[in-house]
Amino acid sequence: MADIDPLLRPYRLKHLALRNRVMSTAHEPAYSDDGIPKERYRLYHVEKAKGGAALTMTAGSAVVSRDSPPAFGNLLAYKDEIVPWLRELADECHGHGAAVMIQLTHLGRRTGWNKADWLPVLAPSPLREPAHRAFPKTIEEWDMDRIVADYASAAQRMQAAGLDGLEIEAYGHLPDGFWSPATNTRTDEYGGSLDNRMRFSLRVVQAMRDAVGPDFLLGLRMVADEAWDIGMSRADGIEIARRFKASGMVDFLNIIRGHIEHDNALNEVIPLAGMRSAPHLDFAGEVRAEVGIPVFHAARIADVATARHAIASGKLDMVGMTRALLADPHIVAKVVRGEEQNIRPCVGATYCLDRIYEGHEALCIHNAATGREATMPHVIARSAERKRVVVVGAGPAGLEAARVAAERGHSVLLFEATEKAGGQILLATRAPRRRDLIGIVDWRIAQLERLGAELRYSTYATQDDVLAEAPDIVVVATGGVPNTDILASGNELVASSWDIISGQVKAAPRTLVFDDNGAHPGMQAAEALAEAGSAVEIVSPERFFAPEMGGMNHALYARAFNRLGVRVTINSRLMSVRRDGNELVATIGSDYGARSEERRVDQVVVEHGTLAADELYWALQPHSKNLGEVDYESLVAGRPQTVVRHAAGKFRLLRIGDAVHSRNIHAAVYDGLRYAKDF
Repeated sequence: MADIDPLLRPYRLKHLALRNRVMSTAHEPAYSDDGIPKERYRLYHVEKAKGGAALTMTAGSAVVSRDSPPAFGNLLAYKDEIVPWLRELADECHGHGAAVMIQLTHLGRRTGWNKADWLPVLAPSPLREPAHRAFPKTIEEWDMDRIVADYASAAQRMQAAGLDGLEIEAYGHLPDGFWSPATNTRTDEYGGSLDNRMRFSLRVVQAMRDAVGPDFLLGLRMVADEAWDIGMSRADGIEIARRFKASGMVDFLNIIRGHIEHDNALNEVIPLAGMRSAPHLDFAGEVRAEVGIPVFHAARIADVATARHAIASGKLDMVGMTRALLADPHIVAKVVRGEEQNIRPCVGATYCLDRIYEGHEALCIHNAATGREATMPHVIARSAERKRVVVVGAGPAGLEAARVAAERGHSVLLFEATEKAGGQILLATRAPRRRDLIGIVDWRIAQLERLGAELRYSTYATQDDVLAEAPDIVVVATGGVPNTDILASGNELVASSWDIISGQVKAAPRTLVFDDNGAHPGMQAAEALAEAGSAVEIVSPERFFAPEMGGMNHALYARAFNRLGVRVTINSRLMSVRRDGNELVATIGSDYGARSEERRVDQVVVEHGTLAADELYWALQPHSKNLGEVDYESLVAGRPQTVVRHAAGKFRLLRIGDAVHSRNIHAAVYDGLRYAKDF
């Protein structure tokens, strides 16, 4: 055993044999169908089982009561019809050697009253959670009796579904709402002393244990230190953990540190790019050492080296690599095969979580197969016929198309006009906290080199260059260019966000940034300007700044803007710019009325997405078989493109990424995969 990689060492949790130490912790990808985990949900977890994970934890969290309506696509554990669907998921994962558990909860105040059945939101005390904005009613004794029974019956459903166990969610939800002085101001037998504050959660665990018997695994994902001056202390958290261990009813703890009152606090619990790696790992190890109970933990443990350290040092019994497994569900299989260098890295973009919290489904920024397992492959199949594939443009779209085509076994040539691959990602990584995004590029370059593809840099490919290669397939991935020509007058006086981020245009003393895109580029430019000493005002026509970004990434910009004194003006639109001596005069209007006002500044920056750099596409179109046409029905269904509009054409022509229109990294990568998988 001493010679075995720590991550690959088996682990026994009571009767359950786990094949290694890697798990996917509970999270809600919002793939459910009316609260039921049907095909998409099942295939997502099955892929992790295929990829070698020892344990996949479903739901984040499945709700046990009707008055805990889903906040972000949660499973409905109070419905009997969930059982056969979970059984199918568990059986298939078991068939691939992985254990399956689920996380159960009552969300308490972390949801909204105007959802589902419009029932009152409950909490130990009538204190509003800023993140979900509901004003809760104080939970009554009859509510507690009902909810305790709901937890027990939900546990029985999970047992009936053949799951290996479950954990109760207790951070930011109803059970730990009783533990924390910040959320429990009661003066009855459920408030005050620690005995009283634990009373409800102990009732829940006892009822669940009575319902499922001694052998079904029960755990607790619990906050053991809220890291909050008005919240639950480390001392209380450790004592709560000790008491659960002493009760004999809890088999493991999944440790969290921090609180999730609002987006800024949530970022400390679930850190993203630019923040410390594994910031709570040592704390989880301390809990394990002090309490003497099996401990699971996940919080930006994004790479194999950190995960291996967590196990080898005895800090954890099972290590959660949840976001990393979204990026590559086959991490363990690659470690087993000695192919660690081929693991697709988690770059910490947190596109996955931002999409969940904004009411969409979880998607990895650079693995477009995750969540689309029914139509998109994680493992690319070899083609029966070798073709010549020419890709023009080495941004994320072109790199992915070239990689997938090379995995198919084709002869691939990738043209890039500049001396370096990456496209707009190179701009994004100019911000220190976003530099890990370069992993999207570096991983693909390494894969292309492994597969023998040719990369031809510093070549502005023309029609003749492409035709000279006698291609079977041509992919135009030439990206876009900044679109700043949007004002009634004065377009020639403005800079683009690219100008600022690249450093081609320096910061002036006073800058107005007009962001009419709502994503990272405008915010990144504004932050760079402010860091350089400019007095910055962001003007946006939206109801809030950067609506395309998502709350977790929003928080880091908001911190920076607060620190740097950046002014944000919403519901306003830049209409025109004129020069007056050494100043620029920006006229600001609104979509909501005729009133306008002026700003006198030294610099105006406009962010309005990109325009397609599509000259090569139009030049090549007459030479192609399909004249550039795409069969959308086949594309959406995951079938090959077979359109022929010009029988004498020499090749099939496809245009992807921002060469089509302004989008984002994930859209570019998805384009590359969804077309090239069928080359």
